[in-house]
Amino acid sequence: MGLTPTHPATATPGETLLEFHDNRLLIDLCGPHDRHLARIEEALKVHILRRGNLLSVVGPVEAQAEAAQVLRALYARLEQGRPVEMAEVEAALRMGSETVAEGPSPAEQLEMFQTGPIELRTRKKTVEPRTDAQKDYVRALFANEMAFGIGPAGTGKTYLAVAVGVTMLIGGHVDRIILSRPAVEAGERLGFLPGDMKEKVDPYMQPLYDALNDFLPAKQVQKLMEEKRIEIAPLAFMRGRTLSNSFVVLDEAQNATTMQMKMFLTRLGEGSRMVVTGDRTQIDLPRGVHSGLVEAEKILKGIKGISFSYFTAKDVVRHSLVARIIEAYDAEAEAALARGEVFDERGQRIPRREPRLAGGGMAGGGVAGGGPSDA
Repeated sequence: MGLTPTHPATATPGETLLEFHDNRLLIDLCGPHDRHLARIEEALKVHILRRGNLLSVVGPVEAQAEAAQVLRALYARLEQGRPVEMAEVEAALRMGSETVAEGPSPAEQLEMFQTGPIELRTRKKTVEPRTDAQKDYVRALFANEMAFGIGPAGTGKTYLAVAVGVTMLIGGHVDRIILSRPAVEAGERLGFLPGDMKEKVDPYMQPLYDALNDFLPAKQVQKLMEEKRIEIAPLAFMRGRTLSNSFVVLDEAQNATTMQMKMFLTRLGEGSRMVVTGDRTQIDLPRGVHSGLVEAEKILKGIKGISFSYFTAKDVVRHSLVARIIEAYDAEAEAALARGEVFDERGQRIPRREPRLAGGGMAGGGVAGGGPSDA
């Protein structure tokens, strides 16, 4: 493999030495300004010192062994010609070294998903689900005509769905990709936007454009959109259509109303796949309007051909800090539930009313509207 620990005689007590024979790969392993090593040090509470083509790992024995295993796996990935960036380092730290050490299977891609490592090959990059939940989600997208991906931000729900759509379009399994979102403002009041209809809705659709541009060259995206083989449109524009031989994605589905969700799901035509993604904790609908995602989850559970995949903070691949932020919010919600506080479907607290006493007073508060007694 090109990577072996040096003989124990060359290492001092409390130290593990790893030797790397390719200095070019070692540079990629360490990352820009040794950022990858710094992240491993922070996560595993070890010190990693670089000495030429050697890395010295110092720290508790178990932590040394774990850090050495992560470094070996990342280096093996580089030897296979596969990139190592911070996301791969995070994956190795969270899920174990076997996650990043897997090699690509020569089997045909759709068959490979059932047995081997999962790789989505697009025009610009190869996308790999990193967590078990992401792998199960991708398998579900291929195995079911309709799939839901539900979980917090940064878990790859939409990104992987678009990657699967591009893979299926390239492979000739579908004729077009249709990406949609509800055009709902996230708490702000944007007012009247200038421009024609496309210019008005494009700001809401930008995350979908970003995902597409990650997988296809810009000129090809533009050409496919001109040919209507890729469409990006607000949810309201789906009414009355039958979407056949298409890969259809509804993003931010928590902001679809119950009627909009029913309308969208019933657009499914022959030869199509439909993916619905959303985060139940980020509902931006007006108060009193029910989320179509929450309702669909209750109504459609158990129907054959429909899958539900769930993600948690452990599946966040955007940035390690995002995972910690989500965990902090989840911990606060659990603490609030333990205190007996009640939440609505948006995850917002429902104020508790103080019980009224006989005579119109409030519990624990003296006489309503008056000061202390003159007794």
